[in-house]
Amino acid sequence: MFSHIFVGADDVRLSKKFYDAVLGALGVPEGKIDPKGRVSYRTPTGTFGITEPIDGNAATYADGGTIGFACDSVEKVDAFHEAGASGGKSIEDPPGWREGGTARIYLAYLRDPFGNKICALYRG
Repeated sequence: MFSHIFVGADDVRLSKKFYDAVLGALGVPEGKIDPKGRVSYRTPTGTFGITEPIDGNAATYADGGTIGFACDSVEKVDAFHEAGASGGKSIEDPPGWREGGTARIYLAYLRDPFGNKICALYRG
């Protein structure tokens, strides 16, 4: 359904350092900076990017929004969470299994340096 997701950042290089660490823990290659100063992380399943707001205003986060990154193991979720400790903030419950309805999933939540809520998720 999605081709790409971009988040805003007032300091793209600071955000790149954070996302290089957390996405690197998931096996995603380092982000590439384009001539306009945007950073992109490309995988066969889509693109995640960071950009300064085009309108020149300060970056804001989506209140109530979450961006989830798929993982293929509990260990990758934990590595994502651990990597996020430098520059990000752990939020909600500690990494772990959650039961809900018919699904059992392993999750870890972080806020990036500019408040965007991100999650690593493994469907066990």
